[in-house]
Amino acid sequence: MARPGRHTARAVAELVGGQLQGDGDLILQDLAPLHRAGPDALTFLAAPQYLAAFRATRAGAALVTPLHAAEPEGPRTRIVVTDLAEALSRVAELFVPSPTRPKGTDPAARIGAQAEIGPDSFIGPCAIIGERARLGARVVVEAGAWIGHGVVVGDDCHIGPNAVCYPGARLGRRVTLKAGAVVGGAGFGYLKSRDGHRRLPHLGGCVLEDDVEIGSATCIDRGTFDDTVIGPGTKIDNLVQIGHNVRMGARCLVMATTGIAGSVQIGDDVVIAGGVGIADRAVVGDGAVLSAKSVIFGPGAIAAGALVGGYPARPHREFLRAQAALYTLAPLAEDITVMVAEHQRGAQAQRKPRG
Repeated sequence: MARPGRHTARAVAELVGGQLQGDGDLILQDLAPLHRAGPDALTFLAAPQYLAAFRATRAGAALVTPLHAAEPEGPRTRIVVTDLAEALSRVAELFVPSPTRPKGTDPAARIGAQAEIGPDSFIGPCAIIGERARLGARVVVEAGAWIGHGVVVGDDCHIGPNAVCYPGARLGRRVTLKAGAVVGGAGFGYLKSRDGHRRLPHLGGCVLEDDVEIGSATCIDRGTFDDTVIGPGTKIDNLVQIGHNVRMGARCLVMATTGIAGSVQIGDDVVIAGGVGIADRAVVGDGAVLSAKSVIFGPGAIAAGALVGGYPARPHREFLRAQAALYTLAPLAEDITVMVAEHQRGAQAQRKPRG
């Protein structure tokens, strides 16, 4: 990985595989948005609505797509790329230094009996590592986090402040839990009885496979008898609830405030937008996209590759057509209201006694 510092525009272009226009010897020392960039900064044009800011920026160079490569105003030195997001992720390594990884155990941390902590790991202040927990190499456990008894945490994981891993949780390598995430707690399962609601036992575990990221205040429940499993490479946003026995595949993206009920089966490469609700025992096929605020009722299935939306969820185009039709009904409803009022007035006039 290249180290942050001074880099020529030519070197940046080579790094991202872009086409250089202008001064390749220009020295760049920063990556900044259009409004804040100075003469030694690289900036970027993310969308046409920012063209006015692009024309006015003081940046020395800019990343652009072919659509704006010939823009007459703006920085003269340009690096033309087909995938701006990919280029930005590479360039960030040049100008944004990686945080220093801490090591050691803070005196205020508490380490349980027979716990194993791998080399070059860090245990922050007031963090608690339970008995017989096993942490791999280069693990970071930040302040106030709790790793329960017997929990397994793989190499290079990062456990954020006040995150919780209940007993039975197993984390693969390079897993990230952001602040306040809760993994492996008992699910919301009850039996109704004469004495009220009796809790079901939750004896399964909660498995997060390699390269999973869990957002702040997101909760993933353990299974009842089998495990809850989140597949490798899946990224889950803040404020998401995932119920017991859920099986989620690889490389899924789950946005904020989504709720997934128990025993849902989700395939690989699924995209779940914000605020989606998925009822228990529903099945979502590989590569499906669930648009924001849609609701999936179980035990129904969403086909692989489907794009759905609405309440209840249906094919997205059908949902949009229904919404458009609904809006066209509003003027008709007003006309009907006027007609009904006129009819009522006419009926009242006919009922008046004649003098």
